[in-house]
Amino acid sequence: MSDFAGNEELLQDFLVEAGELLSSVDNMLVELEKDASNKSLLNDIFRGFHTIKGGAGFLNATNLVTLCHRTENLFDKLRNEQIVLSAELLDVILAATGQVRVMFESLERQRMPAPAPVEILNALESTSEARPAVGSLDVPAAQTVAAPLVAAPASSSESAPIVDWALLHGALLADATAAQTSPATHVEEVRNSQGRRATDEANANFSKAGRRENDKVAVKESTIRVDTERLDQVLNLSGEIGLTKNRLVCLRGDLLQGKDTATTLRALDEAVSQLDLLVGDLQNAVMKTRMQPVGRLFQKYPRMARDVARQLGKDVDLEIVGEETELDRTMIDELGDPLVHLVRNAVDHGIESPEERIAAGKPPKSSVRLSAEQIGDRIILEISDDGRGMRADVLRRKALEKGLIDVETANSMDDKQSLHLIFLPGFSTKDKISDVSGRGVGMDVVKTNIQKLNGRIEIVSVPGQGTTISIVLPLTLAILPVLVVRLGEQGFALPLSMVREMIPIEPDHVQAVNGRATMNLRNEVLPVTTLAELLDWPIEASPKYGVLLQTAERSLVLAVDGFVGRDEVVIKPLHGVKPKGVAGATMNGDGSVVLVLDMEALLATASFSTSADLFAVLPKTAADSSLASGESSGEAEAAGQ
Repeated sequence: MSDFAGNEELLQDFLVEAGELLSSVDNMLVELEKDASNKSLLNDIFRGFHTIKGGAGFLNATNLVTLCHRTENLFDKLRNEQIVLSAELLDVILAATGQVRVMFESLERQRMPAPAPVEILNALESTSEARPAVGSLDVPAAQTVAAPLVAAPASSSESAPIVDWALLHGALLADATAAQTSPATHVEEVRNSQGRRATDEANANFSKAGRRENDKVAVKESTIRVDTERLDQVLNLSGEIGLTKNRLVCLRGDLLQGKDTATTLRALDEAVSQLDLLVGDLQNAVMKTRMQPVGRLFQKYPRMARDVARQLGKDVDLEIVGEETELDRTMIDELGDPLVHLVRNAVDHGIESPEERIAAGKPPKSSVRLSAEQIGDRIILEISDDGRGMRADVLRRKALEKGLIDVETANSMDDKQSLHLIFLPGFSTKDKISDVSGRGVGMDVVKTNIQKLNGRIEIVSVPGQGTTISIVLPLTLAILPVLVVRLGEQGFALPLSMVREMIPIEPDHVQAVNGRATMNLRNEVLPVTTLAELLDWPIEASPKYGVLLQTAERSLVLAVDGFVGRDEVVIKPLHGVKPKGVAGATMNGDGSVVLVLDMEALLATASFSTSADLFAVLPKTAADSSLASGESSGEAEAAGQ
């Protein structure tokens, strides 16, 4: 039973507002570390905790009120210059914000949050009481391993125990990082115990982080904030469509009564054109109501990058650009985990240690840039760093050592394809496994999730200079631009984002190279496969047309029987059946069913070894050598014109 019976609406409003406020506080804390004397930031953070405390008070969440109150007191001391901020103290503050998130998770399950760990409460209280400065305690190495996090008071008159900051920093940082990177996960309630040992706490941090990852609860927000001007636009367009519908009904009546004069037909044509324009405008307006700034997604990453960098002993500055860029809300929800992996990988794998950077002539502080930009009907998200970069030959060697590819595949890969080896399941360049990385999981999930969003990933890396990973996404998943092609009389829709051009296929343009069908198009040797072969579709005749497809890793020619045209479709799922490589279905203008293809899934299993008998005539084997010398490139170029 809910602990908030009768207050569910108030609780949801609080979680939405407080969640956004806490993310903003996290980012301000990262900025505060760069400028500890910034009074404006100190005041804003103080007000943030005060606001959350006030909302928690309305809900009678006393444990959340207590935690926010102690943190609020600490910031009151900071802004009045009674204490000085240090990196270790900031770790404690960030641990407190992480615990606030844990309490939010309890509230999401409509349960009163448990008390915060005693280590955090005592640390906040001790600092607020102007105890010795953080980092001033000289803790022997042996004590760091086994001593309690909180020492007993020297006398009963002391109002709070003295905190062993060195131990607190190590024990709380991992827990705060895990809470930040998995904000929607189920977290065990932590019991208060002053006698907890540092070794137990360190071991518990690793196990708790693992449980959080495995026990992840998919909590999706079912509400969205929409600008009232956008809703007004939708309402106005709906009214216009209603008027046009009435006009069409009237014209239909005239036609049924035999009034098929030129004036009536012209009026009908005008009404249909008007309806077409209005429906298009309505689609765009409704789509815009689903759009949200990516800033709400980006706001949690500065804190996460800071925590991971501290854990690895690195100095990283995360720059965020293009926060106002808008993206479909559904896509924002699905991008959270992939971006977590990419940002963590940039800090862990991409960025060198300060010592390595100095030795390489770089500044000790590294830079990671997370940006978003709309270009045409696509959204480009980029994660770039100025780190060590990636070497294609090293990636191929690692993949061979791990048995992820064979020698033939490795020898046939160019540098661009080699960079994409990082997305193979089980691939890792690290020799040692840590709590941050090294197991070879994560990047394969990134690729899978991006493909589900009809997006693609591109990589540019320069050894010694850095790496840029770009995620190219459509504006929305609601409407998909497609190219409709034919196999026999059946229509199939290909994502237009993958289509470079359409070309004719003449039998003598297809040549066999090492048993595989290829075409030479403008001096680019491209593999050829047929859509019929990919779908195991009956082959009625040799295909005469080709679609030049471009993926992140390769270009290829897809042979088809014919073209229907370009369209923008709404994909409908196929219930109870899952044909190979079919994402869903839509309706053509003539009422026929068109299957929408999942080309990434189809190409992932393609062998690109189209049989020679799929085409009417293939050149003799002797032509293979002419292909290598480029003698037939003129014909291929002519075919592509």
